[in-house]
Amino acid sequence: MESGRTFDSAIAAVDRALRSVFAPARASRPPPAAPSVERDPLPDADRRASAALMRVNHAGELAAQALYHGQALIARTQATRDMLLAAARSESDHLAWCETRLKELGARPSLLNPLWYAGSFAIGAAAALMGDRTSLGFVAETERQVEGHLNEHLGRLPASDARSRAILETMRAEEIAHGATAAAAGGIPLPAPLCALMRHTARVMTGTAYWL
Repeated sequence: MESGRTFDSAIAAVDRALRSVFAPARASRPPPAAPSVERDPLPDADRRASAALMRVNHAGELAAQALYHGQALIARTQATRDMLLAAARSESDHLAWCETRLKELGARPSLLNPLWYAGSFAIGAAAALMGDRTSLGFVAETERQVEGHLNEHLGRLPASDARSRAILETMRAEEIAHGATAAAAGGIPLPAPLCALMRHTARVMTGTAYWL
């Protein structure tokens, strides 16, 4: 019976991976509304700047889904697994919003999305192998770093792009909530060297996705 559940979980994980990377993202909620004062279309320089930033955010949301999927596969308890998959569903809305905005800006997602997903899934699974409390602490630290990343992007986003700004502000609020939920569920603080490694890994991904 246990081997059957393991096999079913693995098949579900493969299905989630294929849908996340190769299927069009679908949101359960419409994108956050932007103020009606936004000029449309954006000036060309602003459009290019926004597109590069939103490509990074799209890659980040794909990586976040992969982290949660990897952690959920290895989670020790059903309660932790359910919490992780619920957070992943919220991230799928973020992914769809970023994908829609990229299309509006006439831009493409990162060409390396399969790599971002695979690497992040492996990291999430490795974190979960250390136990649910460490895995939840990993979620809390990840979301704390994502909050800082989104703050930086909100500062760099062209002032004329109110639509992208509305998306990122909503994403930021929900990422903060995910981190708080993980901490409240028993997540423990991670060692400083691991937090530094996470920041370095994120910089590599975001710096590459900006261009590719």
